[in-house]
Amino acid sequence: TGCQKTIDFDDERKTRIFYDKRISAEVAVDSLGDEFKGYVFRITGGNDKQGFPMKQGVLLPSRVRLLLSKGHSCYRPRRTGERKRKSVRGCIVGSDMSVLSVTIVKQGEQDLPGLTDTTVPKRLGPKRANNIR
Repeated sequence: TGCQKTIDFDDERKTRIFYDKRISAEVAVDSLGDEFKGYVFRITGGNDKQGFPMKQGVLLPSRVRLLLSKGHSCYRPRRTGERKRKSVRGCIVGSDMSVLSVTIVKQGEQDLPGLTDTTVPKRLGPKRANNIR
């Protein structure tokens, strides 16, 4: 729908369904609550409690220091050819995550208020008329 929403969970036992899952894994989230019944989420990223971002392709549940250059996620070079060693978190979700970004893959029975009950219309049409079906 093009909308985004922040949802806080105080009970850590509810979020255990995401543990040991990787980025781009699909998770059925029925145990988060009655309003999420039937929903399926895809994990797209997140940050740990110290603010280090998750990086796709690092198959660890911990933090590593990688030499990053232009074209990598989690790094923007200031000069041409510059590389820098930065701390990033692996793509496996653990208990020390503070933010987890997800997208809705399959919509459940009920609408989530502020998320699936409204649709944002697309601002731009296709470039060519033959793309209109």
